[in-house]
Amino acid sequence: MTERRRPRELPTAPYLEAIASYGSRGSVRFHVPGHKGGAGADPGLRSAIGERALALDICQDIEGIDTGPSPTPYQRAEELAAVAYGARRTWFLTNGATQGNHALCLALAKPGQRVIVQRNSHASVVDGLVLSGGTASFVSPEYDPELGMAHGVTPEALRDALARSPPTEAVFVVSPTYYGMAADVGGCAEVAHAAGAALVVDCAWGSHFGFHPALPESPLRLGADAVLTSTHKIVGSMTQSAMLHVARDGLVDPAEVDRCVRLVRSTSPNSLLLASLDSARRQLGAHGEALLDRTIAASTRAREAIASIPGCAVVGGAMVGRPGIAGWDPLRLVIDVRGTGCTGYELAAELRAAYDIHVELATHATLVLVLGLGQPVEPLERFAHDFAEAVRELSRPGAVSVIVPPGGSVGHQTVVPIRDAFLGRGETVAVDEAIGRISCESIAGYPPGVPTLLPGERVTAEVVEYLRALTAAGARLHGAADPSFRTLRVLADIAPGAGPGREAGAQVAAGGAQAAAGWA
Repeated sequence: MTERRRPRELPTAPYLEAIASYGSRGSVRFHVPGHKGGAGADPGLRSAIGERALALDICQDIEGIDTGPSPTPYQRAEELAAVAYGARRTWFLTNGATQGNHALCLALAKPGQRVIVQRNSHASVVDGLVLSGGTASFVSPEYDPELGMAHGVTPEALRDALARSPPTEAVFVVSPTYYGMAADVGGCAEVAHAAGAALVVDCAWGSHFGFHPALPESPLRLGADAVLTSTHKIVGSMTQSAMLHVARDGLVDPAEVDRCVRLVRSTSPNSLLLASLDSARRQLGAHGEALLDRTIAASTRAREAIASIPGCAVVGGAMVGRPGIAGWDPLRLVIDVRGTGCTGYELAAELRAAYDIHVELATHATLVLVLGLGQPVEPLERFAHDFAEAVRELSRPGAVSVIVPPGGSVGHQTVVPIRDAFLGRGETVAVDEAIGRISCESIAGYPPGVPTLLPGERVTAEVVEYLRALTAAGARLHGAADPSFRTLRVLADIAPGAGPGREAGAQVAAGGAQAAAGWA
């Protein structure tokens, strides 16, 4: 922790303080935005979000904020974030970790370059490959069929994937998962580096890692070359804000990443989002350990109370040591509800209707609660009582079976590169007619945004059955052109069972059948 506390400016938030000063001193504004600090805004908006917020909503290129003598307050804010996370360079992102995934794909997966991607990576990685034109092979995470839960990639699985893949520029893995399970990042880094590949870690759910001894270490400090943190998810910045970090002595070139961040960044970034990143970094660096102490203690008490509810079990630290699980985040409450005879979807609906309680994620087998850095303790303490009442109201004999995604026994057959399939000439057909055709779509049950079908993959009966089951259970299909999943967009020039036709302009993906080894 010493390194994080070195800057004297740690208790300051330079960018936040600079826009607060500009917003309060009565500056005459002949620049955008058109609401002129709130005076020209609709009265309803002023009432809803407050005149102070509108006064701080300013454009880019204001002297003394993000232009002027270097380092500007904005530059200093990013520098302090880099120090806090142990990075060589940090970028503030105003389009979430999605923006970071797009930038990293553009930087590391250019046309003709190959990367390996964890099969249950966020859909934004696939979108990034559409933008970049790079080619992907896939590596499967460990999978728990009882809970319907994917974990991390093991170093052994990554070594096998690298051995059967052509030269690879980078490896994209996820740690922690939506369920708070951290992978063996250090082991994966060693394997990737031995093959000359950079390791990129989607640590969207772990922006607080490394700031408390009871938490897993930051991936950067375990050898990752680039790390994404969705600061808004846990640490408390505003929704849609995130950070991208590049290691000091890693295999990722900060200058190249900088070019690509600019390419996918708005020329009118929201100052409120940027300021919230600056302030969240300040609170995490200065007071994070104390706030996490309180939240972890409250989480422990809630976990004990929930575990006493008939039919319920709490998934957590006991999982550490299983394949794909090297650590665990106590700020995630994962409740196994199968013993209640109810699905997580049913219990989540009851909590909303009866108690106005909204959980992060419901699946067939589980409910997931996400706690924040400064979690309000009283609602967490009250949750166990309300949840016990919901279980008492709905529970019934029997156990719930999970919806298991298509696994290695089914496989995912990659026929056309992702970019070619997404941008190729497509047609919309009934889902049953799409079986055997090549998908133009990336479809994931959301949350957690794990792709089940990717552009360029052959549509199978098993995939169709699984996505229909998710839809019937109440999941939302992210990326689907038809959210009801009655129709699907497929390549028009490739008949069922055939390879790519001349008009499709696509090459069969090298190693495609191996590349998409699926879930199991």
